[in-house]
Amino acid sequence: MAVATEGLTIDQLAQRAGITTRNVRAYQERGLLPPPRKVGRTGYYDDGHLGRLRMICGLLERGYSLAAIADLLGAWERGGDVGELLGLERALGRPWSEETPVHLSATELVAMFPVDAKALQRAIALGIVELESGGVKVPSMRMLRAGAELVRIGVPIHAVLDQAEALRAEADRIAERFVSLVLEHVWVPFVEAGMPAERLSNITELIERLRAIAGETVMPALAQAMERQIGLVAQKTVSSIPLGR
Repeated sequence: MAVATEGLTIDQLAQRAGITTRNVRAYQERGLLPPPRKVGRTGYYDDGHLGRLRMICGLLERGYSLAAIADLLGAWERGGDVGELLGLERALGRPWSEETPVHLSATELVAMFPVDAKALQRAIALGIVELESGGVKVPSMRMLRAGAELVRIGVPIHAVLDQAEALRAEADRIAERFVSLVLEHVWVPFVEAGMPAERLSNITELIERLRAIAGETVMPALAQAMERQIGLVAQKTVSSIPLGR
């Protein structure tokens, strides 16, 4: 989901980054995270802040101390191309989906996707919809429409949600494989080399390209898998039809 026009509050930023607000404040106090844009008494963060947090968390997971991370980022801000560093941070923080969230009233949701209370709770837990005043926010209408179409052709709604839950787990595993591949062979060598300035633009370009690479790899694999599964079902169906004498 894209960052809203005004930006993210500290609570929203922490949730998106998968850390606590306490950590966000700690990184900001250490100078690792630039201050937010102030509107009145509220601070708003953007994709660059989110990308910086993801970079910090990734370095921490690789065993770097906060002091070492501060030195790396400080060196860039003193002598590197800060514009390129900001470009990397925005690439890390930019949403992977190009879909714009859609707001539906409760009546519109039920007309499209007839949910009972239990199904609605599951849909919220799976991130398919998000409750808000007067209705719901739908991060991906494509996902919601696909589920609604399955219900329309006769698949029970809880069976659809079972598959959505399983699909989410499978998607997490696929995403983890892609990210691990890039971490091991591209990002870790880049960091261990001291994040050399001449390679930064290439790293940013690769992260942007990874969006297309993931889709270009997964979709053909899914299409081939569907063909294999449909072929197996067709064989079983034909073999079970009794032949006339």
